[in-house]
Amino acid sequence: MRALLVDDHALMLEGLANLLTAHGIEVVGTASDGMEALAAARRCCPDVILMDIRMPRCNGLAATRLIKAEMPEMRIVMLTTSAEDDDLFEAIKSGASGYVLKSATGSQLVESLQELEEGTPPFSPGLAAKVLREFARQAGATSAPSGSAQTAPPATGGTGRLTERQVDVLKAVAAGLTYKEVGAKLALSERTVRYHMAEIMERLHLENRSQVIAYAGLLGLGPDRT
Repeated sequence: MRALLVDDHALMLEGLANLLTAHGIEVVGTASDGMEALAAARRCCPDVILMDIRMPRCNGLAATRLIKAEMPEMRIVMLTTSAEDDDLFEAIKSGASGYVLKSATGSQLVESLQELEEGTPPFSPGLAAKVLREFARQAGATSAPSGSAQTAPPATGGTGRLTERQVDVLKAVAAGLTYKEVGAKLALSERTVRYHMAEIMERLHLENRSQVIAYAGLLGLGPDRT
């Protein structure tokens, strides 16, 4: 795994780089604000970006949106001190693949990155449940008839709204396959895969591919373990 580290504290960058290098993760670059992160992402093409939120000039949320708009396949994990719901939900909405608090231990962070490589979005304890509850709340609010009480579905969510074929597509996308690779795996055209993804996002009330992957991972629909 090749990682780009983004944080405005030099000591944090140095310590993080030493930790990841000691565990066989190559640090291909560092940046101290969001604009530097965008330039470094273009230059280094990392497998994952560890992104702080509170930074000068361009914060991590804005940087995530900029990077995902240009490089939609890029995996970005927020690494921050902020446990605020607004930051968490905005990060996922912006396209982040995970959200880890800086209170985590070094081994927990490395394990989180290993989970990401296996297709499971990393979240610090308790945050994954918050994300699922928010997805469920949005789904309930969107689907409730006008003027009726808006009752969110269970916090565990689920795939009951999806067809069997859509679940297959969801699993394949959550495993990290491109739409072309999903089509080859399921004997579908790339256009059909994109159609199914659009249907999945509409039925689950999600906004982008990153939210779909996060949702699938939280439901345990990542790649099969062998």
